[in-house]
Amino acid sequence: MAAEIKPATQSNDKFCTTKKPQLLAKLEGCNDEINAAVIIPGEDGVISVSDDKTVRVWLKRDSGQYWPSICQYMPSGATSLSYTTETRQLFIGQENGTVSEYTLASDFNRMMPVREYLAHQARVTEVLFALNCEWVLSVSRDKVFSYNCTQTGRNIGTFTTEAWCSALQFDNQTKHAFVGDYSGQITMLKLSNNGANVITTLKGHAGSVRTLAWDAERQMLFSGSFDHMVIVWDIGSQQGNAYELQGHQNKVTALCYLSSTKQLVSAGEDGVIVFWDMNQQRKETPEWSESDSCQLCSRPFFWNLRAMMDQRQLGLRQHHCRHCVRVCEPCHLNLKDADRPSLATFHDPKHSVLAMNVDETRSKLLTVGQDRLIKIWDISALL
Repeated sequence: MAAEIKPATQSNDKFCTTKKPQLLAKLEGCNDEINAAVIIPGEDGVISVSDDKTVRVWLKRDSGQYWPSICQYMPSGATSLSYTTETRQLFIGQENGTVSEYTLASDFNRMMPVREYLAHQARVTEVLFALNCEWVLSVSRDKVFSYNCTQTGRNIGTFTTEAWCSALQFDNQTKHAFVGDYSGQITMLKLSNNGANVITTLKGHAGSVRTLAWDAERQMLFSGSFDHMVIVWDIGSQQGNAYELQGHQNKVTALCYLSSTKQLVSAGEDGVIVFWDMNQQRKETPEWSESDSCQLCSRPFFWNLRAMMDQRQLGLRQHHCRHCVRVCEPCHLNLKDADRPSLATFHDPKHSVLAMNVDETRSKLLTVGQDRLIKIWDISALL
């Protein structure tokens, strides 16, 4: 099902030293966990939401430091956000299930309330605004995907999943929504003004889906999960192809796709940022299979004494998985000596990443950490 891409080494020297992100600024001062933050495109500004109920708009001052120009307190914890540059519309998801719409002033010193959407009964985990449709889409821990019309405020449709909804992406061209949940599934929906219809369910993760990203040009979906994996789903080919990107040692919590350079950026609780080159062709890995002999040279495997004792059955040999996991010793030595160049670079953000955002035009990357810090990076050397 999947093509695996693993780092050449898992030691502390795996981080790239020749080209790496340069730290530009640190934003601190939140009293609770920061759930999300975005760079304001074209401005030296950041919008953040936190469990301390605050929505903060940070602007860069003459001193070079970022200070809040707005600190708006919400009725409950601010859990997610979506900002649209063209209209300065800001949507805030809350712990109580409400999605609040605001308009930011042109000087970013004031936010004016527009409408409240009573979309959910529990914590809103992600919210997106589709400008071309004038829809606000949201998912929640109440297991519901919901979308509302921003012109009339009415609810257009909902869909209920089997587990907490945890991630959301939307394709503006085809009007397909992708809903990731805590069971590890991703539900693909076709949206219209008459409601949502299920197209298919994508299954491949062994843990909760935490984050999604979308390549609109090539119609590819990227999913990051608690199982430490990133899966690339080739939606456009309609062939059911999927590829695994393996490099993280803990939960994958954030994904960003850079359309200009065809790079995927992933980050997680292992404190690692990975830049994946998505221009490269990748081979599909065979399905897991049982074998009594090496699938490269057909040499029989050693007897699996433990399995024979556990299953009380004689004649069991160690099985082989996916060609590259269990092979005989001579083949293993040949595999180790093979030239396998890495298609990814690994970088150290100095904190465990919870959320991420990118401004491609100015080559800036934003990371939100468990340490309640927001960091802004210059990534021009990596593009």
